[in-house]
Amino acid sequence: MRDLKIAFRNLTRQKRRTILLMAAIAFGIYIITMINGFTGSFIENVSENFSNMLAGHIFIEGKEKTDSGKTLSLVRNDDILMQAIKETNTDWKYLTKRSDLSAVLIFEGEDLNQSVTGADWDVEEYFKDRIVLKEGSFADLQAEPQGIILSDKAADKLNLQIGDRMLVKCQTYTGQQNVGEFVLTAILIDSSLMGGSTAYANIDYINQLLNLQPDEYMSLGIFLNDPDTIDETADALYENLKTKVNMFERSNNEEENKILSMLKQQDEQEWTGLRFQLMTLNDIMSEVQQIVNVLNTAALIILFVLFAIIMVGVTNTFRMVLMERTKEIGTMRAVGMQKGIVRKLFLYEAFFIALLGVITGLILAGITMFILMQINWGMNTAAFILMKNGYMTFKLSVPQVLLNFVIVSALTLLAAFFPSNKAAKLQPADALRTSN
Repeated sequence: MRDLKIAFRNLTRQKRRTILLMAAIAFGIYIITMINGFTGSFIENVSENFSNMLAGHIFIEGKEKTDSGKTLSLVRNDDILMQAIKETNTDWKYLTKRSDLSAVLIFEGEDLNQSVTGADWDVEEYFKDRIVLKEGSFADLQAEPQGIILSDKAADKLNLQIGDRMLVKCQTYTGQQNVGEFVLTAILIDSSLMGGSTAYANIDYINQLLNLQPDEYMSLGIFLNDPDTIDETADALYENLKTKVNMFERSNNEEENKILSMLKQQDEQEWTGLRFQLMTLNDIMSEVQQIVNVLNTAALIILFVLFAIIMVGVTNTFRMVLMERTKEIGTMRAVGMQKGIVRKLFLYEAFFIALLGVITGLILAGITMFILMQINWGMNTAAFILMKNGYMTFKLSVPQVLLNFVIVSALTLLAAFFPSNKAAKLQPADALRTSN
């Protein structure tokens, strides 16, 4: 305790120098903590937003191959799927049925290629909160069987107004040409990330255009109460379904892109009848997880680069301290202080600087995060996919914070070690004779 008190007292003798070193360390910790906080919530927010847009955490699709080798998406008579969900005690919140249509929209001589998603809006009430409407309403969409919601950019390109009726050209699920009409019931604000490429309509009319039967659709989505059980629930469902229907294999290779693996199976394998494919939100998000890993790795590299620079400052500062305290060190050594204690005093000072710098950086990062989390950035920005209901969120893990602290402390002590070792080796007589 005596040595610690002496080391702390020495820091207060040169307040300006100590504050500058602490500020440098605090800045480095601030930057790294902000990056770690952002990446900590990145995967969680993106997963939540994608699960709402895709209408589920687990997805089951039926696949049929035509005589020409074309693969068709179709779920026909889903009693077996529902039975498997019941037998595995799947804790679901919503069961969603969707169909997708690639169409050409035509209005007053203008045309636009548009992907249209058909959904049952009585079931997908939650999804309405994820779309920011500029004009119109979901009530109008539900009241109009041929209603469609387009992005503002798509509506502007076709010069459409609410209530306008447009022609739609498309193909049925088997590839025959078909035509129909849509009525513009609402316009959504284009986030420039997803909005411009997707429109929304009633699933019954989409299925009619696809020439599907009333009990047929393209994809079954299972929205779980607890997203943390996605993999466990998916594995149980898959094993149950394997005993009932023909299933595509699920990859267990963590390094393999599971979506590409499933698509490869569809292209390369042959089968007859209906074959089912089960995939999860985690499969889709595997690429996003790699982005998070890259960001965390980049943050660690930034940490080392910043503190490599800071280490130079710490080393030079302690060399100056050594020069200024040479006589003082000589006096302490003359009255019996051991070399190890002299070395420890310098290292204690460096540790205190690192500790106070880390604490300051964490406090500043915490304040910044709190302020940013209070701002509603809106659902109509391109970055909404990274946010939670339009708000930025940050999530720090205790192991990550401790790792940063250990790295910073180790680098600071390393920077101070050589000057402190030199100070410990000073001979008392030589130190007392110095002119400094």
